Amino acid sequence: MDNKQRILITGGGSGIGAAIAAQCRANGHQVIVLDQKNADYEVDLSNVEQTQKALANILAEGGITGLVNNVGMVKPASIEQQTLDEFDQVLALNTRCALQCMQAVIPQMKQQQFGRIVNISSRAALGKTFRTAYASSKAALIGLTRVAALELGVYGITVNAIGPGPIETELFKQANPKHAPQTQQILNSVPVKRFGQPEDIAYACDFFLNEKSGFITGQILYVCGGMTVGVNAI
Repeated sequence: MDNKQRILITGGGSGIGAAIAAQCRANGHQVIVLDQKNADYEVDLSNVEQTQKALANILAEGGITGLVNNVGMVKPASIEQQTLDEFDQVLALNTRCALQCMQAVIPQMKQQQFGRIVNISSRAALGKTFRTAYASSKAALIGLTRVAALELGVYGITVNAIGPGPIETELFKQANPKHAPQTQQILNSVPVKRFGQPEDIAYACDFFLNEKSGFITGQILYVCGGMTVGVNAI
């Protein structure tokens, strides 16, 4: 296996996805980004047909050795107020798109007897108020990760997930102004006393994508500054 990989990243046009793409490029990998803008293929990833067409074009040009399912959306609402339409939108982008991308790249990965799949879940999968659809979609992504890991390990394909905590993306900063009391409250709850940066997730993703990480599969790594300590079961 050549150390240089061909890596597909969904939602790689900004934020965490852009940091992952930059890390992969720095390692000399060929990176293909799917997103609505700032992407190699500009596509609405919640649309099955558009996504299918883009994936077909990408795979026609060669096999994918690494897949990062990063794209996602949040529709904040309580369990009583979350609309079914919002729920469907979030599940379509956050979970169904991941399954669609996995199903597209797995056949060639099996032929290569090598593959690295990383699903970007969230600490919210453990439970977070006003994240009804989002937490559900990210918890489903963990289940998908575990099933795929069991089924694909024999082919040299590993499947792992990352659960980011509070990461200081532009969207996070817009929702959590620097001096707002709610922002300080979040910061105080982080044991390392800082917010995460997109690069923190990129480094974790780089570890799972590495050729040498072949004995690690079906795992979820919470990159959260220690927030899950005492919350997540051993």
